[in-house]
Amino acid sequence: MKKLFASLGLMLALMSPGLTVAQDAAAPVEEAAVVETVEAVAVEAPVAAEEAAPAEAAPAEEAAAPVPDKGDVTWMLIATMVVVLMTIPGLALFYGGLVRTKNMLSVLTQVFAVFCLISILWVIYGYSLAFTDGGGLNSFIGGLSKMFLAGVDTSVTVETFSKGVVIPEMLFMVFQLTFAAITTALIVGGLAERVKFSALLVFSALWFTFAYLPMAHMVWFWGGPSAFDAPAGFLFAKGALDFAGGTVVHINAAMAALVGAFVIGKRIGYGKEAMAPHNLTFTMVGAGMLWFGWFGFNAGSNLEANGTTVLALLNTVLAAAAAALAWMFTEWMIRGKPSMLGAASGAVSGLVAITPAAGFAGPMGAIVLGMVAGVACLWGVTGLKRALGYDDSLDVFGVHGIGGIIGAIGTGIVANPALGGSGVYDYAAGAVAEFNAGGQIISQLWGVGTVIVWSGVVSFVLFKLVDLTMGLRVPEEQEREGLDTASHGERAYNV
Repeated sequence: MKKLFASLGLMLALMSPGLTVAQDAAAPVEEAAVVETVEAVAVEAPVAAEEAAPAEAAPAEEAAAPVPDKGDVTWMLIATMVVVLMTIPGLALFYGGLVRTKNMLSVLTQVFAVFCLISILWVIYGYSLAFTDGGGLNSFIGGLSKMFLAGVDTSVTVETFSKGVVIPEMLFMVFQLTFAAITTALIVGGLAERVKFSALLVFSALWFTFAYLPMAHMVWFWGGPSAFDAPAGFLFAKGALDFAGGTVVHINAAMAALVGAFVIGKRIGYGKEAMAPHNLTFTMVGAGMLWFGWFGFNAGSNLEANGTTVLALLNTVLAAAAAALAWMFTEWMIRGKPSMLGAASGAVSGLVAITPAAGFAGPMGAIVLGMVAGVACLWGVTGLKRALGYDDSLDVFGVHGIGGIIGAIGTGIVANPALGGSGVYDYAAGAVAEFNAGGQIISQLWGVGTVIVWSGVVSFVLFKLVDLTMGLRVPEEQEREGLDTASHGERAYNV
């Protein structure tokens, strides 16, 4: 019975003023039938029975209201915490190990500060704009009815992807906070070693507002199982599948990193001086923490603990493993030696690719998707990067962009029940719908095309705006000195 568009919790379509959350908005058919039966009995019963009926009906009505299951709540709390760990220190260490010694601390600071900044902005207005009804603009953005978390308290629940199954809204809200924060922090990798810290913070706030929030709303906003036919986000209504953020997170951030790399320009000495990673041990540790955190990222996006959660977790293991091996063996054949960096980067590319398909693909489909992503992303960070001549410092586009595109389109293939996928659940019919392979691919292309254009254009405008007003790049002498001391007055290492 589960999951139509397993794209993280999308169930908040009825959170605009005057409307209740989804599970309260439409009573289940079964409950209505029970009420009608009780009323019929009351009419035919003796007067004494009629007098007793109200007292008996009240407990029945109270019992009908769904309450969160402690197992689901516990799982989602854990999922939320491991996604935080995935960012700080996971992503920070992964990125930090890849830069030169003089810039290690700057990358740690940038990721840490961006995470903190977006966390605050999310509770002020981000959650509301992403997951409430936007009225006339509802296809593209939400409203401000939940600004400052108005009405979001510990007593309010929202539906998962199963009718009548709920979790606290505050838990869903903070789970989604971690997605917004890591997505914005991913952009750091494209600008590392030469971006001005103040400019990065300003850009992050603007990009979060004008790129991330509209994409999250377009892909993940719907009415929930009890109001599946309510107005939804543009891409959700188009039928685009995105279980945990292939479009919203990975392609979105990758496009910003790519555009930023072009606007800010290449690092001094790029292509002429050695810029080898200074600490691949940190990168390995960071990759492991990313993989661990991705269990919360993907399996947590099911919003409850059941079989689909297990499937998403298994697929997360298999796709990453397949991609790591594919990248490593391909590199081994081309360069004569397998590298740890290649294996770690391959694993991340597999994690990116399986993200939108985690709850839709069968295990064999996850392996195939990972293998394709591993080889394609290796090309993305080598052949494509050389061909286009950009300096994406830590290969955000090569891994998250290429991997995200493969995963988003591939979801339309591996979700096919004929290929071992779960198909798409039809809430109106109460069963898995007949799979339309061609139609689903078209829906996926809508998602990919929309995020490429939207994030690309918005990112370019914002980068140029920040560059013209405060400057994006540190002065040459500071770049040569290193951002650790020039921007933060500290060193990662004092030996």
